[in-house]
Amino acid sequence: MLCHHQGAIQHQPPPPIEAGLTLHELQELLSLFLEPAAQTISNSGSAGSSGRSSGSMDDRKRRRMISNRDSARRSRLRKKQKQEELTVLLNRLRVENRELENRLNQTTSRCYLVRRENERLSSECITLATRLSDLYGISISIENESAVIAMHRN
Repeated sequence: MLCHHQGAIQHQPPPPIEAGLTLHELQELLSLFLEPAAQTISNSGSAGSSGRSSGSMDDRKRRRMISNRDSARRSRLRKKQKQEELTVLLNRLRVENRELENRLNQTTSRCYLVRRENERLSSECITLATRLSDLYGISISIENESAVIAMHRN
């Protein structure tokens, strides 16, 4: 901000807008504001209308440059925020993937144990069926013998 005070130009630094501009960028912006003021004072008698139009062009360029820098800063902040969001998402998906792998391993292990138990039970079923068949045969033999003995007694 430039102020004319008792015939001299005094400079008061603007309040900080927000964090995000480097010291070099702030100094460059400050120099842009100070240079036209010094040129206007030195050219005040000889400048005429061409000085005003070039001054307004310089102002437009300056404003556009400031706007571009601000836009670039916002773009960098958005990019950084998006990168942080993606990093958080990546970490969450990695944790979820590990949990799913653990569940798959547990399920696979249980499946293996159930298959072994099923094979054991199938084998036991065949053994018991064979024993039952043998017992049934023995039972029929005993009944036949009992019938023969009963016939001989009569």
